[in-house]
Amino acid sequence: MRWGEGWLTDYRASAGPDDVLRGDEGRGGRWWRTLLDGIASVSGGDLDQLQDRIGRQVKELGTAFRLPGEENERPWPLSAIPLLIGEDEWTGIEAGICQRAELLEDILNDVYGEQALVRDGALPAALVTGSPHFWRSMIGVPPPGGRRLHIYAADLARGPDGEWRVLADHARTPAGAGYALENRLAASRVMGTLQARLNVQRLAPFFSAFRAGLAGVCHRDEPRIALLTPGRYNQSYAEQAHLARYLGLLLVEGADLAVRDNQLFVRTIDGLKRVDALWRRMDSRFLDPLAFDSHSAIGVPGLMDAVRAGNTVIANAPGAGVVESAGMAAFLPVLARRLTGEKLRLPNIATWWCGQPRERAKVEASLDQLVIGPAFSDRPVGLTNGRGVLGARLDDAARAALLAGMARRPQDYVGQEIVHLSTVPAVADGRLIARPFTLRVFAARDGAGNWTVMPGGFARLADDPDPRAAVMGEGAFSADVCIVGRQRVESVSLLPANVAIRRNPGTLPSRAADNLFWLGRYLERGEATLRLVRAALGGTIDAVGGAALVPATLDRLTGLLISSGAAIDPREDDGEAPAPDVRTLVIEALDGEGGASVRSLLGSVRAIAEGTRDRLSADVWRLVDAALPERGDDDVGGLLARASVLLERFSALAGLAAENMGRTAGWRFHDLGRRIERGALVCRQLRAFAGDEAGADDLTTLLDLNDSQISYRARYLTGLALAPVRDLIALDPYNPRSLAFQVEAVRGHLDALPRLRDDGMAEEQQRLAIELDALVSMSRAESLGTNAVMGIENRLMALSDAIGRRFFLQDNETIRAAGMTLA
Repeated sequence: MRWGEGWLTDYRASAGPDDVLRGDEGRGGRWWRTLLDGIASVSGGDLDQLQDRIGRQVKELGTAFRLPGEENERPWPLSAIPLLIGEDEWTGIEAGICQRAELLEDILNDVYGEQALVRDGALPAALVTGSPHFWRSMIGVPPPGGRRLHIYAADLARGPDGEWRVLADHARTPAGAGYALENRLAASRVMGTLQARLNVQRLAPFFSAFRAGLAGVCHRDEPRIALLTPGRYNQSYAEQAHLARYLGLLLVEGADLAVRDNQLFVRTIDGLKRVDALWRRMDSRFLDPLAFDSHSAIGVPGLMDAVRAGNTVIANAPGAGVVESAGMAAFLPVLARRLTGEKLRLPNIATWWCGQPRERAKVEASLDQLVIGPAFSDRPVGLTNGRGVLGARLDDAARAALLAGMARRPQDYVGQEIVHLSTVPAVADGRLIARPFTLRVFAARDGAGNWTVMPGGFARLADDPDPRAAVMGEGAFSADVCIVGRQRVESVSLLPANVAIRRNPGTLPSRAADNLFWLGRYLERGEATLRLVRAALGGTIDAVGGAALVPATLDRLTGLLISSGAAIDPREDDGEAPAPDVRTLVIEALDGEGGASVRSLLGSVRAIAEGTRDRLSADVWRLVDAALPERGDDDVGGLLARASVLLERFSALAGLAAENMGRTAGWRFHDLGRRIERGALVCRQLRAFAGDEAGADDLTTLLDLNDSQISYRARYLTGLALAPVRDLIALDPYNPRSLAFQVEAVRGHLDALPRLRDDGMAEEQQRLAIELDALVSMSRAESLGTNAVMGIENRLMALSDAIGRRFFLQDNETIRAAGMTLA
């Protein structure tokens, strides 16, 4: 028997009658058989191996999420078995989602417009004003482009009878479209051509339509669209970065934006650039501290002025969350008939809002047969988890507390029927098991303003086999959702037919430039620390019969480790403490808590890279996100091996930047950071090892630290001498490790970056770079003593500060020069 056939036989025997696979086969659908046969071929009959391969692909893509209160991200959990839905069944879901999205749009237009629904008693006023997502200030504010909803999501449940019903609406900041896309990408890499054999509908047209829909409501033909994120600590920041990169949107935070003359701008290295539309992933209350919550520190002051003036489109409009409440769902069937003349094609789960006396009495009388949930997003008494609870599971004390809370504020509660979910196959312990699931579906407006539905979405699979929706929570696994059909699906992507060629690399926000600059500096600093570690360890042992470094040179090496902040000298706190040995300082430099230890620097690199993930390749992110190599023996050999492994990682990152990054402004800032940091490090090494009293070991160490031994030996056959070493390390413009090379590169980058002045005069950072370049070019090795090098280092640090003042964000100051054009 084939593996696929064997899995099917075993699964049919264990799954219940409400299982999706069994139901599809009962209606003649053969796609599950094709899927499992294909999976058997791909996995060699090992389901655990298949699940492991999916997990590796998720990690390769960098798909992650963060739970509230957690600092570190978790890998996105993806099931190896997708949920398959036939195109005939999907057509009904699609029509129901479009109808529901348009109905919610009509309700929002009434709530923030004529308010006829409340006036006529069709919608209780308390249900509207009681929502924390209702904003009175939005009444009478027409949305730019005429639409309040641009993207919408709904959570669906499939009952035992095969009927789909809506569990929840998401109209504020619908999350998950990026996860659906990443699920598909990960699955495609593992399944190969299997998806084509199943005629799986593609996701790209949906995203293309959504992007065209946002652009279509903007005033300009080529609008600038940004995705507004709360920041890298948001639960779904990784998804937001992926979406911004995939759709070609600017990923911005509130600090990146400014409002001037009722126009929204992004603060870039070129000055202020106009933003026409925002896809917000930030709650309304934080958007504008002048219009909503005055305590918000992540919003954009004056943003609503730009919206009221019709100059900025926000998807979705502030206040859209008023239609998300569970209490609103109780009235949607009646509102659908009133506003559309039709009944809901996708019904809600039966809901009773306790703000009405009769409905509250019904809920209290049927407590054991219902789920009791919050009417709004707040957590009323008895519902501390923020989700529904099964009335039948409440003990006497919990039941009394819940009823007391309902008596005090009945409008905060709803009663809902208990939904029994269908199941779908999942992998556990090398076999297929049935797990309950819910489905999140997405709809977006296209360029013509019509609703289009993503052909798929993602499913959430419960870890608990209990099929009741109330106990599912957030789900233990996600699954790709594939819409399968009879006809071959044509290959499509986001590529339109005709695009005018351009070489403009796009807009670089000042915050992104700042991040890339410091990413370069920290990477260079970490590499330099590892070179010091290697030199210090190598200098403590005989190598091929040669003598170890003299104590004075070793002291200078360890002194650099301490002065850099990579290691700590215990004598600073205790003057009588013994001097630390080299091995102890090296261990601290690799794994200590010091701000410049390799462990700390890699932590800083990861934090910066996470905030700039939309501008970094997957290869760079994998190296940055990789765990530190396991700590082995702390003898000299073990420490040297660990330092070498880490140095290879830093070298790989440098190579990716040198060979894979486009020569855009972003690359220039990354390389600027590297060059300035390397220049400062060379200055410190020159002061330590190339002073007037430098010995042979000092000069050898200096050449080793800068990978210049071969160059020196090829150039000078007479042995080591102070002036030639100084010249090679400090003044030779052809040595890529020299100070002169770094200064020349910095000047070249600054000359290529945009200017704000229109009078032809050099800006401060350019003037400082010119002066520094001239100083280094005119210096002579014989006179390049410690004081001269210190003067150059100080100038280099002043230049770094000037770059920050010119290009990076300075609190709330906008970057603008007199007479410049705002584009």
